[in-house]
Amino acid sequence: MKIKDVLALLGLAGLWGASFLFIRIASPVLGPVLTIQGRVTLAVMALILYMVVTKQTAQFRRMWKRYLIIGALNAVIPFTLIAISALYLPASMSAVLNSLTPLFTALIVWGWIKEPLSLRKWIGMIMGILGVVILVGWSSVPFTTETLLAVCLAILSTISYGFAGVYAKKAFSGISPLALATGQQAGASLLLLPFTLTHLPTSTSSISAVAVWSVVGLALFCTAIAYLLYFYLIDSVGPTKTLSVTFLIPVFGIAWGSLFLREQVTAGMLVGLFVILTSVFLISDMRVQAPSSGKRMST
Repeated sequence: MKIKDVLALLGLAGLWGASFLFIRIASPVLGPVLTIQGRVTLAVMALILYMVVTKQTAQFRRMWKRYLIIGALNAVIPFTLIAISALYLPASMSAVLNSLTPLFTALIVWGWIKEPLSLRKWIGMIMGILGVVILVGWSSVPFTTETLLAVCLAILSTISYGFAGVYAKKAFSGISPLALATGQQAGASLLLLPFTLTHLPTSTSSISAVAVWSVVGLALFCTAIAYLLYFYLIDSVGPTKTLSVTFLIPVFGIAWGSLFLREQVTAGMLVGLFVILTSVFLISDMRVQAPSSGKRMST
């Protein structure tokens, strides 16, 4: 990889890792639903503007049903679950748990497409479970019912990402990553709107400028600009090298949480991260994950 490609990869990982920081700031203030509505709506506006400038099309009229489905699986469900879990979990822990996505993708591919799982992948699955136990059990976060439920929601978000990756592979053959990303955010924005209108804050006095700017950063930097970096890397170095960003996102998530939110980095978090990333390495099959470009990895 050229130096500019390495810098783009690090930038992409940094932006996607920062998404957990912004969600952790905005969600307790604006509420999970409004936070994610702001994210997907501002992001799709920016992406549509980019498509107009570059004279590209997302084929909304022909693909709208599929965009609604991928928008639900790859944005509405996982984004909202992450935002709810962020009410109780540190940004760094959310980032590490999100790296379980390849594990559940492999399980879904096994169950849906009937692709066999090798011994190496089964070992990776077991290590992934062990990593979660270490991460949650050996943590400075109080082990309460709310914490346990938040961890389960964060894990459920990765399952939704897994279904989205497999669905994208089956339903979006021949569709450009930019069109898929734009259609996904548009579908998510429409699906969330009815829920947002019933979950608006009762008072605006408690809404801080920091929370609002966090949503703006989440939408423009962690979603719209991050996708453009992702598309550049796909074109420049290919999907396999681009997907190595999976291993970097939780590292940046921990770094941003520690730097800006003063979250404690514990030995359990580092050991859990190492075990989970080892499991991801054992499980990862880039040929399966690459077609989920409209994601994934949008965390």
